[in-house]
Amino acid sequence: MSADQIDPQAKRAAARQSRIPLPHGGYKLKLLRLLTGPLTRLQNRNPPSVGATESITLPGPAGDLDARLYLPDGNPPHPTVVFFHGGGFVLGSIETHDWLCRHLTRESNCAVLSVEYRLAPEHPFPAAVEDAYAAVEWAADSTERLRGTGDVAVAGDSAGGNLAAVTALMAAERDGPEIEHQALLYPGIGIDPEQESVREHAGIVLSRDDIEWFSAAYYRSEIHRRNPYADPINAGDLSGVAPATVVTAGFDPLRDGGKAYAERLVADGVATRYENYPSMVHGFMTMQEVDRARDAIASVGDDLADALDG
Repeated sequence: MSADQIDPQAKRAAARQSRIPLPHGGYKLKLLRLLTGPLTRLQNRNPPSVGATESITLPGPAGDLDARLYLPDGNPPHPTVVFFHGGGFVLGSIETHDWLCRHLTRESNCAVLSVEYRLAPEHPFPAAVEDAYAAVEWAADSTERLRGTGDVAVAGDSAGGNLAAVTALMAAERDGPEIEHQALLYPGIGIDPEQESVREHAGIVLSRDDIEWFSAAYYRSEIHRRNPYADPINAGDLSGVAPATVVTAGFDPLRDGGKAYAERLVADGVATRYENYPSMVHGFMTMQEVDRARDAIASVGDDLADALDG
């Protein structure tokens, strides 16, 4: 595929996004985090409606974690989807993924619990994993607080897709909590600089330098990179994890890693639906002006609804 085959809406969105380069250092990272707040508030000024939203604080291993609960229309109880935002483990927040979580709530008819987790480089691996797993444990134990049915799924995009997959793996290996489904949206899993998708599409949304800097900030060492709880592609056996939906984008450098993980899940007997959106770019499901983003969210929402009887 050549660059001119990128969906025009996604191409324009990616071009606008590239005007603010991703930071590769501490000072620039802090500056971008400061800028993200007002930019996100501007983006979210006319949000998709849901039944209700609530700010929640839940206990984490190193202090309280902020979260936002999105409730669908209709009377509770509702199944719960615990969602982890993307951002290379160093960026992102509840606010940056508000639009996506609202649409996911509407399409799945599930409650979505969007969780903040500690960010690198200040808090490298395994801080984010510990927070994510603690959030899923809390959600499973807090059915009454969440007005839930007791059924729990996990979801996330990019780095958050990695965390969703890791929590599903941890839950399987630790005999709980029970996770009904995992939705992994262009997840940061199994990335190899020699993959065709990296060779051909680095520079579209994510450059090689971006990928390497995020990775170095989070993993800090090659030993950590090989830990299955850092990258679940390294797991020896995935057969006990929850059924999965894996979404990738054709022009995403992370495409082949996500596809490889879907293939591992299938090989280990896990019911998996894999869908690649060939004309899309990394992060497209958060791009409000891209029509295919809504299509993809609706498709994932259907999978979650089917899995959770939402």
